[in-house]
Amino acid sequence: MANSDLTVRPFRIEVPEADLADLRERLARTRWPEPECVDDWSQGVPLAYIQDLARYWASGYDWRACEARLNAFDQFVTDVEGLDIHFIHQRSANPDALPLLITHGWPGSVVEFAKVIGPLTEDFHVVCPSLPGYGFSGKPTRAGWTIERIALAWDTLMARLGYDRYGAQGGDWGSVVTTRIGQNGRGCIAIHLNMPVALPPGPMDNPTPAETAAMEAFAHYEKWDAGYSKQQSTRPQTLGYGLADSPVGQLAWIVEKFWAWTDCDGHPENALSRDEMLDDVTLYWLTNTAASSARLYWESFGKLTPGKVEIPTGVAAFPKEIMKAPRNWCEGRYTITHWTDMPRGGHFAAFEQPELFVEDVRAFFNAVPQPRP
Repeated sequence: MANSDLTVRPFRIEVPEADLADLRERLARTRWPEPECVDDWSQGVPLAYIQDLARYWASGYDWRACEARLNAFDQFVTDVEGLDIHFIHQRSANPDALPLLITHGWPGSVVEFAKVIGPLTEDFHVVCPSLPGYGFSGKPTRAGWTIERIALAWDTLMARLGYDRYGAQGGDWGSVVTTRIGQNGRGCIAIHLNMPVALPPGPMDNPTPAETAAMEAFAHYEKWDAGYSKQQSTRPQTLGYGLADSPVGQLAWIVEKFWAWTDCDGHPENALSRDEMLDDVTLYWLTNTAASSARLYWESFGKLTPGKVEIPTGVAAFPKEIMKAPRNWCEGRYTITHWTDMPRGGHFAAFEQPELFVEDVRAFFNAVPQPRP
């Protein structure tokens, strides 16, 4: 490519050993608060648990193992609108495979897709970018990296890779970005979501059981789980000072969500291993992205893009998802052609239930008409 701005550069994760030593030193110097006044997680992550997890982080956890797993994938960086975007691009052995763009959310990262990328390449050329301000992507220095801008950037990325037609998948912020991609009417032929975002189509005078469950889940979220989003959508910079300086602060900020949003029966390690959780937390810590990732909330939280997705849409509805929009709500916003009520799993679908996730993504896109250009 003649224009250097369009160069796709190979990328490899190589964290300096000094950064890992600094992490261990900071963990050893943690100033702890007093214990919670209850015997559960209702005031936040219990002191005894976070201390135990922090000790393991300092002396038992191996970042290099995570680094090696990610480096086993083909990784790249390319400039999109003046910002470096990091992405995994794992091609299928089948040259005619459908390209599939998969997008994470917060507090996720490309780490949560590590167990599904390999299986997905049996059917797809997988492209997995890090959101702006997340992971190894660049951090915006000016406001304006909204969901709409990210969706256009992702389409630019796919075109740069030579894909003029592709599928897209996402949950959390990835669901919102993917929805917008589906609305843009460009190269995307179908989308698959594991957290569709939709509002009731009208008055809720006689709600169905599914609608009642959705409203109860939203009420619980607003009362007990939404504090993080209020802070990140209003004062992300203020929050960033504490999380950028304290690894235990960053640890607790994310692990609480693994407890609250997974299908874990009261303990996060019933859904994810401590190594899996620490892979994600350590990525945030080493890249110092607490503030830059939170700014996406300041840019776009609570703003639904009007308009219906006219292309085919598949939904995998996991029982412990935080937003449980029923099918009839989603049908007003999406062209639903595939819907699966999953037997288990929560918000971090690919991380928690990789086999169910891959099976559903594969089943949906295999049923989507894919005319050759």
